[in-house]
Amino acid sequence: MIENLAPQHAWDLLQNNSDAVLVDVRTKVEHSFVGHPPGAISIPWKEAPDWQVNPQFVAEVKKVAPDCNTPVLLLCRSGQRSLDAAKALEEAGYQLLINIVDGFEGALDEHKHRGNLGGWRFQGLPWEQS
Repeated sequence: MIENLAPQHAWDLLQNNSDAVLVDVRTKVEHSFVGHPPGAISIPWKEAPDWQVNPQFVAEVKKVAPDCNTPVLLLCRSGQRSLDAAKALEEAGYQLLINIVDGFEGALDEHKHRGNLGGWRFQGLPWEQS
């Protein structure tokens, strides 16, 4: 089952459940330069320049969360790639999947800028850059 959680609720779950794993499905460049929550594991769902689905995605998640009953939280820029990645993990047998709605940067505002309407950073949650 895939549950959608707001960033603050996802952060609370991570703080209260030491078994939970946070997977950042954005590209390595996004993860490093845009920023990421502390402890997020970078496993891209798609990678530039071809933007094809990473054929090793599920196998890479299994390395960090071998038990399909481990809560796996998924984060992307705005919540769509993470939902697609969660669906792939659900098909692979994972039971506790959490899509972080609005992602790390949130939706575009009227000026086509992210970070002003929602998302992890907008909520003031901890984050860092590599």
